[in-house]
This record gives sequence, structure tokens and C-alpha cells, in this order.
Amino acid sequence: MRGPGPLRERREALALVTTEVERARGGSGRLVLLKGATGTGRSALLEAAADHASARGMRVLRARCSPGAAPLAAVRQLLQPGHEFGCVEEPPEASGTAYDRNGAARLWHLLREHAAEAPLLVAVDDVHLADEPSRRWLVEAARHVDRLPVLLMVTERSQYDIDPPADCLDHTLSPALVLGHTLAPLSANAATDVVRSAVGAAVPAQWTDACVRAGAGSPLLLRALLDDLRAEHPDDLPAAVPETCAALYPGAYPSAVSWWLDSAGQATADIARALAAVDDVPGDPDHHAGLAAGMVGADPVRVSGWLTAMTRLGVLRPDADGGPRYAHPLLRDAVLSGWSGARRRGAYRTAAEVMLRRGDRAEAVARQLLRTDAIGEAWATSALLDAATVAVSEDRTDDALAYLRRVLDEPMPAARRASVLTELGSLEFATVRSATGIPRLTEAVRLPGMPHDRVRAAVALGTALARRGEARTAIDILHALDEPLRDHPNLIRTVQAASALLSDHDPGIREEVYRWLREIAERTPDLVGAAGQALLVRYEATAGLTSADSAMKRIRALLESPPDPLAEPFLLGTAAAVAQWADELDEAERLIRRGLTGQRASLLHPMHEALLNVRTDIAAARGRYAELIAAPAAGQAGPAQVGRRAPTNAQAHAVIALVETGRTEEAALLTDGFDLRTAPESWELHRFRYARGVLRAARGDAVGALEDFLECGRRQSARDVVAPVVTPWRTAAAECRLALGRPDEALALADEELRLARVWNTPRCVGRALRVLGTATGGRRGLELTDRAVRVLRDASVETELLPALIARGRQLNAAGERARARDSLREASERAERLGAVRLRSLAEEALREGGARRVATALTGAAALTGSERRIAALAAGGMTNAEIAELLHLARRTVETHLTSTYRKLGIRRRTELATALDEGPADAESADPEQTGTGPAD
Repeated sequence: MRGPGPLRERREALALVTTEVERARGGSGRLVLLKGATGTGRSALLEAAADHASARGMRVLRARCSPGAAPLAAVRQLLQPGHEFGCVEEPPEASGTAYDRNGAARLWHLLREHAAEAPLLVAVDDVHLADEPSRRWLVEAARHVDRLPVLLMVTERSQYDIDPPADCLDHTLSPALVLGHTLAPLSANAATDVVRSAVGAAVPAQWTDACVRAGAGSPLLLRALLDDLRAEHPDDLPAAVPETCAALYPGAYPSAVSWWLDSAGQATADIARALAAVDDVPGDPDHHAGLAAGMVGADPVRVSGWLTAMTRLGVLRPDADGGPRYAHPLLRDAVLSGWSGARRRGAYRTAAEVMLRRGDRAEAVARQLLRTDAIGEAWATSALLDAATVAVSEDRTDDALAYLRRVLDEPMPAARRASVLTELGSLEFATVRSATGIPRLTEAVRLPGMPHDRVRAAVALGTALARRGEARTAIDILHALDEPLRDHPNLIRTVQAASALLSDHDPGIREEVYRWLREIAERTPDLVGAAGQALLVRYEATAGLTSADSAMKRIRALLESPPDPLAEPFLLGTAAAVAQWADELDEAERLIRRGLTGQRASLLHPMHEALLNVRTDIAAARGRYAELIAAPAAGQAGPAQVGRRAPTNAQAHAVIALVETGRTEEAALLTDGFDLRTAPESWELHRFRYARGVLRAARGDAVGALEDFLECGRRQSARDVVAPVVTPWRTAAAECRLALGRPDEALALADEELRLARVWNTPRCVGRALRVLGTATGGRRGLELTDRAVRVLRDASVETELLPALIARGRQLNAAGERARARDSLREASERAERLGAVRLRSLAEEALREGGARRVATALTGAAALTGSERRIAALAAGGMTNAEIAELLHLARRTVETHLTSTYRKLGIRRRTELATALDEGPADAESADPEQTGTGPAD
């Protein structure tokens, strides 16, 4: 492969050379000054000019300047060959003088003698490096060659540097005596041609573009890069242009970049490398100019000018925000390679200090500190911790982990280190189940510190251990704080609440802890505190010892007590769970928001996950199947669940949601991902076992479903969880026994369920129990029970339980020969199921209709024709500008009912916004695919 030609896009310069050579041959010379940045091909152009002049019969005198030469060394190279190597002695009169006038005159006469013999081209390369006497001699010569056949052609580096350069050679000359020409960088098209001519035209455009950007418009850099790539890959090109110099061999490219920086001077090289070090910092050019200037102590104004100049040359390119970035990562790496590892770390520290002084965000400062050694100063610790807080709030856990791990390198008091270890251990355990999480939390508990910090650490460690199946160890750690906290009763109450909540992971411990808690509450209620008393209410609710009304009265009274910051999450989470069981869903959601707002998401806390679980339970109670399926925690078992030996509550609800929406195959995949025989004991395991029973029942496996439901009940009863508020396993088992032809056993289960449901006495529990008892009883009495179930559930707007009650009543009416009433009940169930997205129940309703001999006309599933009468009436009012609250008041409906109807209407009409209602209603059937406002985030809000 042939190397790239050095004179692309130099047609104008070559034409100038041709003209000036002919002019000099005619006896009229002058100074031609060829300017350009380092690497733009000045020397190559000068060599081409020399070749052309020689071909035209001119004698060529050459000199290449270098720094530190003796006076008039450059001129003597021209006129006294060999002098530049010290072969000719200095004239005695030159010693001790700045400018040897006699020597200069002799050299001028020598030049005239050469010119008398033949026209001359005097070619001087890099005159900016020449000694001052030589520059002065050339200026003086330029004033006299206009009547001589002498062309002075000189190259001079012309580039914006941090240190202002010396005056150009033509600074004191009349424009008539000097002709200047500046060489521009290669254009992108020319650089592309260079690459393709060097390596072949068939290279991918992306690969070519990477070379062009790494070459930065410099023939020197581009040629060096291609030489490296050809040397390492003589037969075929690499798949991609490397981004680091370590991937290049033999290293011509980084050497060329180093030479380019050396030519610019130390100040410019330092700025270039400082900019490379902070290349990933966001900001505009002014921000980067100030930052880089502060890092090396340069003038920000000069730095700003340098950034502008480098951008015009192609070395830098603006990013999306306008900030200066090196044109290619390889170029940045080559620039930065001039600094050792220690020098780079020092630069990052300096950058962090400068950014802190400039008032940059804590994360910007912390990102620089990640690359440094320990600072040993308080500002570094604060910046890293502040950055971790921001990262946690924005759910960027990986960033938060990096900041917290780095801050441990900084010296700090033991109490502060314990706080950092608590947060870091919590994040590591909660996000990646890291093996380092528990040891870090253990160290945090052992370090001395403030009592409330020790409680936070112990609660976090206990949460991690309990989730790992070590509930006994978790509670022992919490009880070990009793003595150190004897003077802090509020903290002791917090520890008691944490112990009670964590005991849910083990049935034996749970019984022991709650017995102990009840004994304390009976003797001295104040020692238990509001959170502990709320947990006792929760226990009584699950044990079937209290009603929903009584429980909520006690919970609301406890919520009125003065809040204790550490114990409040336990109170709010427990209150939310009881409110959800009591069907006070709006109140439960408010409590969840309060509870989650008051918690630091980066700290392990048993109530954080409990609050999320209650939120999931609420979504299930409201039939938000799409939300349950889409929840991140509901993902299928696999890589996302590595480290979890047991399924979660969210996954249990996802299984049921998949079943209800007709996606039983996906539900089966999710359940098959866990081996319930080896999973550690937990209430979530029981909930998942119940969900698997729902799936098995839906697939016709009544025997397998019954086994799951009974095992769920057995394990819950062992925990004193007998009320149907957690999982209605008795009604589910009763339905299985009916399917298996064992009505007596089904009746016994249904009777027991109704007895317990009436203790708690919410429409959901009572209506569900009445429905199953009515089905098991059969006959006229069974129909009366089912009718009561429908009335109870309809009045309470419990849609998810009303649907199966309507279907059960329709089947019983069919059996009793009341076909008309049966059709009404089943069609209502079908319409409601469609609105809710309950595919399974809609199919059951349709099947029952067909069994009853109904000649059902297929209804449209989308478009205005698919709307029910209620939906059309509510939609018309909403289209007219009424709010949900106004519609509910006008029609004497619950606001939630109005929202449910509008959500269904949006889905059928294929619209997303309230403002589209009027048009969609006028247009009739929609052609577009229906959209679910709840899934798109555009639900029927006022």
C-alpha cells in the first residue's frame, strides 16, 4: 500500500510557488512566508518548491532552523555549508556581541555573488526556531532582494499557543516585500481520500471517519496513524480504529502527537493534557477554559482562545452541549500519554479542587476524586458523600456504590465511617446481593458511634440477615443493643418494632417475639410505643382477633401520636398494611407515600420492602394487571433473580395477573423458575404458592391447585395467620374440592372462611366467602347467598371480587331455569371484565352465556360501538368539560368508578387524552389499535 501524498489541497500554494519562482528568475525577488500549524505540511511544501525551482534552473540554498543555535547559524547553513555542525570557527569579532554586523555583511556579499552566478531559491524551514541574528539578517535581506534574482521562501509555525509567540518574521516588513500564505488543515473530504488511497477504497465509511477524526486535519498525524495500522495489520485492517495508544504498534502516531505538543511549548502541552484529563466533564467552552486554566495555572483568556483555535483546526470538536472534546478517543489518549500515572492522579485531584472552588456540582467533583489517591481532607469526603446522595436519589446505584467505596479511602472519624459502611453495605446487599454487603454492615455495627446510628446499622444488618434466611441471628443482633440503649427508650422501642417485623421470616421466632411484645404491652404500653402497638394490631388482624373497623380506629389513633423519626417507618408501613386489608385503599396509598418519602432509599430497612409490597397488594386489589406484570420486581426468574432463593410478593401477584389476562404460559414460565421445596421459609413463599395454585386451577389441574392452597394454609396457620386478609386459600381450596366432586369438604371450608370473614367484616372478604359458600351450598339457598355476595361487592365497588360473584350467580340462575336473569348477570360480568382487562373471567362469562343458550351478538371490542351505556354517558359528560369529581357527584357514583369507566373508554376508542373524547365519540368505531391509558401514563385524570 502506498502512503498518503503530502500535498493534498495545496494547489493554491503550488501555484504561488510557480509564480514566484518565475518572478525571481526574471530578476525580481521577494520573501514568501509559508505559515501553518504544526503538522500541516509546511516542510513538504517547501521541499516541493525547492524541487520545482531546481527544475527551472535555480540554485537552491537550504537551511533548517533549530533552537539554541549560535548567532547567524541559520544563515551560515545557507552560505557556508558545514558550519551548522561546528566545522567552521566563529569569527573573532562575533564573540560577545548580539549581532555581528561585519559577519552579516560578508554573508550578504556572499549571497549576492551566488545570485550573480544563477537565480537563487533560499529555502529556510522553521524560521520560528532560528536564532535572533539569523531572523534579523533574513528581514534585512528581504528589504533588498526585490531587485535580485533571489526568492526567499521561509516556513514559520503559525498556531495559537498558551504562551504568546514572538513576532512573526514579517512583522516589520512592508506588505510589498513579503507574500504570506497560510496552510489550512486537511478538509474531511481530503483526509478521507488520503485514507482510501492508502488502504483501499472499500473500507467502511465508519472506519474511515474514525481515521479522519483521529488525524484531526493534520497530514502528519494521519500519515503516522496509517503507518501504525499498516505495520500491525499488513494484510487486513483492524475491525475498528483503536481508542488507546496501547493498541498501536510501532507507535508512530503517539510519537507524532508528542512532537506536536512539544512544538507548541510546555504551557500549551500542559493545557492540552489537562483538557484530556477532564474530557468527560460536561460544560461549555468557557467552563472548560476556566477548569483547564485552573489546573495548570494558565491565563483563562489564552486558554479560551486556544480552545477556539483547536476547534477550527479539527483537534477538538464540540459535543451536543457545545463543550470541547478531542476529535477521537485515540487522539485524547495520545495527548494524555505524556503524563505518568502519578501526574494524572495529581491532575484529577487538582481538577476536583478547581471544580469545588468554581461551585460545580458535587458529582462533577466526585468523579474526579474517583481517579485519585486518598486526599485526606474533609472537602473530599463531603463531595463524595454528597455525590452518593444525589446518585441514590436518581436511582443510579452503580454510581452511588463507586462514590461510597471511594470515600472509605479517606480518613474519617469512626462514627462517620460506620454511617458510610451502613449505607454502602445496604446498597451492595440490596442491589447485587454482594458478599461484601453483610461484612460491611457487621463492621458498622461494631464501630463506636451515636446510638441512633448504631440502631440504623443494626436494623440494616438484621434486614439483610433475615432476607438471607437467618432471622434468629438478625434478632439476636438487635437484642444485643438493649443494654447499650438502656438510656434511650425511643431507640429501644424502634429495636423492638424491627425485631417483630423481621420475625415474620421465621414462624417459630414470630410466635416468640409477638408473645413477648404482647406481654410488655399489657404491663406497660408506653414501653412498646406506637409502632409496636400498630404491629400488635396487625398481628390481631391476621390472627382473626379483631374487625377492620376496630383495627382502623386503633391505627388512626396511633397515627396521631407524636412521630419518632426512627420508629415512624414501622408505624406508617404497618398502618398501610392494615388499611389495605380493610379496603381503605386511598388511605393506604397516602400512608405508603409518607413512608417512602421519609426513608433513605440507600439504607436497608425491613419496612421499605414492606411498603412496596403493600403498594403491590393495592394494585392487585384494584385489578391493575398491566402494572403488576410490568413491575421490575415481577420479572421472570433468571439472571435478574440471581442470589434470590425465594420468590417475591411482586412475582406472586404477577403470576395471578398473567393468569387473569389469559397469559398462562408466561405465568407457568415464572412459577417454574423457582423450586419451592428448597426456598427458605417466608410469608412471600406462601403467597407465591397460592399464586401457583391459581395458575394450576386455571389450567384445569384441580388436584395440584388444591395441594398448593392447602399447603399455603397449613404454613400460614402455623404463623397464627388464619384470617382471609392475606390469602383467601380456603375459598380457593373449596372451589377445587367442588371441581373434584367433594362438596361436603368444600362446604366446610367455605363455612370456616365466612366465619373468619365476618370477624374482619369487610365487603371484599365477606362477599368472596358468600360467593363460594353459595356455590358450595347450591339450590335456592345457595342462590340467595350468591345474590347477597353480589350486593355486598357491588355496593363497595370491589370490582375484582364482583366479577366472579356475577359469574357464579349467572351459573346458578341458569341451573334454576332463570335464563333471562342469568344472561343479565353474565353479560354484566363480561362487560366489566372487558373494562378491567380480565380476559380469563370474560371468557368464563361468555362460556356460561353459551351454556345457558344465549344467542349473544358479538360486540365490538374497540370503537364507539363497543361502549356500554354507562361508559358512553360518562364519556359524554367528560367530553363536555366536566371533571371526574363533578361527574361522580352528578351520577351519584364513586369517583373511582368514574375513573374506571373512563379508562375502559380510552382503551376502546384508541385515544390517550381527555381532549380527544369529543372527536372519537363523533367518529364512531375507531380504526386505530386501542391504547391503554394506564400503560401509557395518560390515564383519565381531571
